Amino acid sequence: MRTRLLFFISATLVAVCVAMALTTVFAQRASLLGALDERVANAAERSLGGVSVGPRDHTDLAFLREQGQAVGTLAARLDAEGNITTAEVIGSGGDPEALSSAQRAALEGIEADGSTHTRTVPGLGTYRITALTGDGLYVLTGLPMGDVQEMIGDLVTVEAVVAAVGLIVSGCVCAVVIRRQLRPLGRVAATAVEVSRSPLDRGEVTGLTRVPERDTDPGSEAGQVGAALNRMIDHVEASLAQRQRSEERMRRFLADASHELRTPLASIAGYAELMNRGTDKIEPTLAWRRISAESARMTGLVEDLLLLARLDEGRPLESTEVDLAALVAESVWDARAAGEDHNWQLSLLLDAPALVTGDEARLHQVVANLLANARVHTPAGTTVTAAVEATATSCVVRVRDDGPGIPPALLPSVFERFTRADVSRSRANPHEGGSGLGLAIVAAIVSAHGGRLDVVSEPGHTEFTIELPPAGTTELPAVDTVSAPSVPSVPV
Repeated sequence: MRTRLLFFISATLVAVCVAMALTTVFAQRASLLGALDERVANAAERSLGGVSVGPRDHTDLAFLREQGQAVGTLAARLDAEGNITTAEVIGSGGDPEALSSAQRAALEGIEADGSTHTRTVPGLGTYRITALTGDGLYVLTGLPMGDVQEMIGDLVTVEAVVAAVGLIVSGCVCAVVIRRQLRPLGRVAATAVEVSRSPLDRGEVTGLTRVPERDTDPGSEAGQVGAALNRMIDHVEASLAQRQRSEERMRRFLADASHELRTPLASIAGYAELMNRGTDKIEPTLAWRRISAESARMTGLVEDLLLLARLDEGRPLESTEVDLAALVAESVWDARAAGEDHNWQLSLLLDAPALVTGDEARLHQVVANLLANARVHTPAGTTVTAAVEATATSCVVRVRDDGPGIPPALLPSVFERFTRADVSRSRANPHEGGSGLGLAIVAAIVSAHGGRLDVVSEPGHTEFTIELPPAGTTELPAVDTVSAPSVPSVPV
């Protein structure tokens, strides 16, 4: 690009210099020829006037013998047919000299109409010549063009030298300017090359080279390219980081799923082996109960995984009108039956019917999972409140408790699959507790219904908030948070 720019600029400068030089030369030549033609015309008029006052002799050239005639001045007399009868020129000594036949032949064919002609006279050079007629007399007069041609030649030489020097200087200046202006673009290209050599296909990709800030000025084209490259690198780095996180989640997901399935399978295999051996250490009825329980546990885990897979694929859910107030009340009653050692409460604030469009079974699963989560992870005596709030623009379900709260380190990933407070996954009793899929299922179902899910937690207060669009709407209103009103709680 640098070479092409320099070539095009140089070619443009050469064209401009040539055009200016030609214009100047032609203008100067026209001016000098105009002045010379005027002198030729004046000389012809003087010659005609000198002839008209003397005797009518077709060989009289007394005009040339007047004082002050310039060397090289040429004069001739013509007859009525336009033939030259006599012709002389002022020689270098200042005296008239007769023209030779060859020189006279070069003057033939010039009509006496006052127009100016250019003729080359052998041995004398180039002349500007005119012929006049008056009172039956014909005269021809010419002046040499040597001075004009010499001035034009000198002018061409001077302009050529000036143009050459100007082109050399301007070319050097342009080369320096172009190099300096394209230097940022070179650094941008070097940054792109360095990024292209980075190992983007493996490992965590961070700290990719960026274009220096001085090369991202939006006021220049190179700066715009640099800024665009930085934005692209940011996007690539963010995408690769997201891909890395996705791969890590997938690896962790596969490891956790394998672990969760291995535990019930090991129990089933162990009890089956004991039964096959016919040992008296375990009763067949107890073995069958344990096998049945572990099979049910494994079946539930597989169903949860299949549900998450279907939700990830975006498969449509059932769409019916669901009364959230009735659904939450039913879920609270079920939770009280499963955990009588907790204090369960229901809170309703309905400015409008709490009706949403969705899959009733899945929404019931959402509320049941949140209540079960509160029951499992809080000690006996904890108060768990399920609140339903409904307005014309939103339907909100809140599940809050006054338990110990979620560990701060766990809070950002609480809705990820197989997330549990015990990251080692080695529970004291492997048959108790959840698989870590409950909140992930909650998040997936709420998202499938076009809702929002949020959680805040601190010691003594943990609250999950679900916001769903009311029936008849397709999207949630543009609100950031929904405040919980202060209403009395109703013990269940």
